[in-house]
Amino acid sequence: MEANILTEFTAYLHDHDRAVLTINGYVADVRLFARWFEQTNHEAFTPQVVTPTDVREYRQHLLNVKRQKASTINRKLAALSTFMVWAKEVGRIEHDPTANVRFVEEAPRGPRYLDKKEQYALQRAIERDLQFSQMHYPRRWLSRRRDASLVLFLWHTGLRVSEAIAMLKRDVQLSERKGQVAVCGKGTRQRTVPLNAEARQALQAWLDVRPKGEDEHVFVSTETSDGLTARSAQRILNRYGRAAGIESLTPHVLRHSFAKNLVDNEVGLEKVAALLGHSNLNTTRIYVTPSENDLERAVETIEMR
Repeated sequence: MEANILTEFTAYLHDHDRAVLTINGYVADVRLFARWFEQTNHEAFTPQVVTPTDVREYRQHLLNVKRQKASTINRKLAALSTFMVWAKEVGRIEHDPTANVRFVEEAPRGPRYLDKKEQYALQRAIERDLQFSQMHYPRRWLSRRRDASLVLFLWHTGLRVSEAIAMLKRDVQLSERKGQVAVCGKGTRQRTVPLNAEARQALQAWLDVRPKGEDEHVFVSTETSDGLTARSAQRILNRYGRAAGIESLTPHVLRHSFAKNLVDNEVGLEKVAALLGHSNLNTTRIYVTPSENDLERAVETIEMR
């Protein structure tokens, strides 16, 4: 593969305001395709030599040989399609070989969220962690207070982790009875998210003890006073997930749990979409689609007579 081609593609994605995680994923997926192409066809990969047959064969390879999920295959095809769109725009190719290649059909399935039992376990794990650290490790308690507040805040606002760690103190308005936070979401979309009592209490508990420093981010390191990273947030969630017996606890699982709680309490999809920052209502409809948890509970209701 040409040394500079992925560098140029990455710059294109940045210019189109794609999220960092999306950019990294697309570049990695194009690399995987290029490796498969060269091993299969025994020639160097360039956009010019890729044909629609190559793309279809790659799809079948992922499906039948790698046995990957439809969602994973479609993500890789989407990355390759974006790459070819860029290649056509900059004049590297005349025809897009991905244009007429169909994605793998996916059975609609709701997102992974925490059921009521898991939410109880997470709440209890957070409370026990705070109590234990305050009694036995007072120096560590400050970071554990921040960790608890971050997780509770994500859980009760539905914010993306990137939105939460980017929050500045001036973005937050808090009072005893109400509160809100100004959020800059995907791209340049902005929205104001009201805070319920749980989110307000969690945030205030951290702000009351937050170390003073020049960094204006709400959630900062207790050692350096620098803003937290998404990786740090995931490590925090991993620890609480282990303590609560929850497998793969991620910021998106908390976001989905917030949305599912709203839907279960008969909040309209338009309001859920506004709170989550969805520009398309169809994106929000996943919360009325049965998840694996829903289907598991459904089959457990069957009784043999």
